[in-house]
Amino acid sequence: MSTEQNTADPALTAATDAAQQEIVDEFALFDDWTERYRYIIDLGRDLDQLSETARSDDLLIRGCQSRVWLAHKANADRLSFQAATDAAIVAGLIALTLRVYNDRAPREILATRPWFVEKIGLQDHLSPTRSNGLHAMLARIGDVARNAA
Repeated sequence: MSTEQNTADPALTAATDAAQQEIVDEFALFDDWTERYRYIIDLGRDLDQLSETARSDDLLIRGCQSRVWLAHKANADRLSFQAATDAAIVAGLIALTLRVYNDRAPREILATRPWFVEKIGLQDHLSPTRSNGLHAMLARIGDVARNAA
């Protein structure tokens, strides 16, 4: 998924754009990346993680430095996601991502580009392996949405 601003029907992406703008506004409150990293880790502490028993190999996301499991459920016309990881910073990245994509219609997910990543400067402050993991997670969410559409 690209990080360009959404070009789809604005009505389709209004809720996800609002969620992304909230993230951008929150990150603007911090003066430096040390504070932003702490905030990301705090978000990860609040993540409702997938249970240990639900963490199967087929839910593992390949390409992540840390182990990340991503499960989904289709509820009527929406997809809900739940994830788990063994790394604090990654849990925060998951929490940010799910704020945008969780409990959305497949079409809405597919129309939404993760522009918050660029707007907050995240791509410049993640290691290459963490960045690859974030992109792998976004790709998995897109694949789930495509299969459900």
